Amino acid sequence: MVRVPNIKLNNGLEMPAFGLGTYQSKPNEVANAVRHAIDHGYRHIDTAFFYVNEQEVGEAIKQKIAEGIVKREDIYLVTKLWCTHHEPSKVEYACRLSLKNLGLDYIDLYLMHNPVGFVYKDDSTFFTMKEGSGFVATSDVDYLDTWKAMEQLVKKGLVRSIGVSNFNVEQTDRLLKNCEIKPVTNQVECHIELSQKELREFSKAHGIFITAYCPLGQHNAAEKKPAFLYDDRTKAIADKYNKTPAQVAIRYLIQIGTVPIPKSVTNSRIEENIKVFDFELTPDEMKTLEGLDSGNRVAKWSFIDPNHKYYPFK
Repeated sequence: MVRVPNIKLNNGLEMPAFGLGTYQSKPNEVANAVRHAIDHGYRHIDTAFFYVNEQEVGEAIKQKIAEGIVKREDIYLVTKLWCTHHEPSKVEYACRLSLKNLGLDYIDLYLMHNPVGFVYKDDSTFFTMKEGSGFVATSDVDYLDTWKAMEQLVKKGLVRSIGVSNFNVEQTDRLLKNCEIKPVTNQVECHIELSQKELREFSKAHGIFITAYCPLGQHNAAEKKPAFLYDDRTKAIADKYNKTPAQVAIRYLIQIGTVPIPKSVTNSRIEENIKVFDFELTPDEMKTLEGLDSGNRVAKWSFIDPNHKYYPFK
């Protein structure tokens, strides 16, 4: 079993430097993925209210606790506040919904999923589209007000740490200047083709870790995408270490200081993805991989009007 090192967060708590993503994991598949991941050394599990799989994730974790494989304190569980719950009065309510779904007493890390708030209809409606626009109906809730409500969750012991997701440099800077509790992480799309250098450097200077979602891009073997997994340079590095291009891509993210959370429901891939702590890329190899950064973004959130004042991808 692989032992994943921990990193120390700006609040003194620790987080495993690698985890399992669960976005778009289908019902029944996700529970097996979490169980298998825990059996093979994963301790950091990432989910979200929006993924509609918190209940299965929680059940899988509780099963492994009941089997004596792990204790609750061994697991680092991350979930997220969805955009329809940005109103400060809804934040604790939403957090308690997630806790109920998970069947757990506390959440290790609670993230604001996006700086843009959406119009609330009910708890099972994630989007209300604005008629004739092609965009989701958004609210004007200031993410600073949402954050102040999230700080209360820490004070009440419902969550251990709080952070953000999909925030840009400007938004993170504004938050830092107006918060009582600093975000410990910013979870963003990050991979060889989108290495987020400016955001990484800014975050590091302020003691915020970048968690890398979509660390392998959006894999499509038929179309040989993302290009960096099929590039001869990546393959050559992988061959040298007797690793796969995916393992090289994950190792690259670890060495630039991010916390990758590759998603998989395939047992062999779950096992493969974590085997990245027994080799180290050289400075020249890192430079070669840096040269593959094209700025290509997979998660475009194209249903949000780019003219919204808090749209993060400008």
